[in-house]
Amino acid sequence: MKSTHEATGYTVDFSRDLCFLLGLPFDVIDLDAAVARIRAAVASRTRLFISTPNTNFVVAARRDRAFRDSVFHSDMSLMDGKPLVWAARLMGIPVPERVSGADVFDALRRPGSDPMSVYFFGGQPGVAARAAANINEAQGPLSCVGFDEAGFGSIEEISDDATIDRINASEADFLVVSLGAAKGQAWIEHNLPRLQVPVVSHLGAVVGFVAGSLKRAPPWMRRSGLEWLWRVKEEPHLWKRYFSDGLVFLRLLACDVVPDALRRRTFREPKKPGQKVCEIRESETDMTVTLTGTLGSTEQQTIRKMCCLSADSARLLTIDLSGVSEIDYSCHASLMMLQAHRRRCGLPSEVQRSAPSAWGVDGESVAG
Repeated sequence: MKSTHEATGYTVDFSRDLCFLLGLPFDVIDLDAAVARIRAAVASRTRLFISTPNTNFVVAARRDRAFRDSVFHSDMSLMDGKPLVWAARLMGIPVPERVSGADVFDALRRPGSDPMSVYFFGGQPGVAARAAANINEAQGPLSCVGFDEAGFGSIEEISDDATIDRINASEADFLVVSLGAAKGQAWIEHNLPRLQVPVVSHLGAVVGFVAGSLKRAPPWMRRSGLEWLWRVKEEPHLWKRYFSDGLVFLRLLACDVVPDALRRRTFREPKKPGQKVCEIRESETDMTVTLTGTLGSTEQQTIRKMCCLSADSARLLTIDLSGVSEIDYSCHASLMMLQAHRRRCGLPSEVQRSAPSAWGVDGESVAG
């Protein structure tokens, strides 16, 4: 259930199994399924832009709309953070497990896996070179076909034709970017139309892990949500970021997630026989979508079809939510993907609500 805007070529896939949590979309997927999608993209040479939001992503995305939108524009969004998994499960979202970028990369290196080539872009001086050497010396299924330290210039300065040509000439399967989350996501979005590498992702710490300049936390710390303590030990300068992000995240849990989770568990609205949850009215200049009642799993396909139908309409799209009493995580994600896609394509749209809702479909309210 994909829709492609002819003028820009931007595509949105409403068939993905998504949830919306703390302002961002996440694929409801486990590690094996994520790795399978990567291998399928490599085999078909199909574009797969992967984002790996963690707690820092959630906090930073609240301040930076472009950074937030980069997650909506990605083809796969992985829940890379144990606190996010806990919040999702508290909301009743069936997230199977945390899927970190480092775990994905490790899975691609498992003995007996299909061969795959990688290109490292970014990292501290000398780190990408060591990572490339370590990958190739291991003689495993993953090989490194090039690296570029990038430096500390602006997005435009490290996006020159010679740089992009080197990456494309390598014929790599997977481009691993390491520039810092916000800059890395922005660099990928800036250059994605010119890149010929099928799989692209910002995996900041992975280059350091492979190079040996950073050590991963023991498995028990990862499972228990204490990996941040290990990261502070490895990189002491991170403590300020973790402290600041932690305070914001705790406030979100206390003020948004927990109250909304309690409300959802007690809310029950009987469905009226024959009730129509989605009505579309069209004219030459406008398309108005009126949604009513409870939007849950049984309405999911209806919402997805509506989103696909209206995604690339040049007419003003108005989504009337004033009659919606409840919405689940999947329908919420579809509506947010619709808005982000239309905003990216420069298409006019607006949302009408009688009052601010608990689930904030415009993304400014983050519960759910």
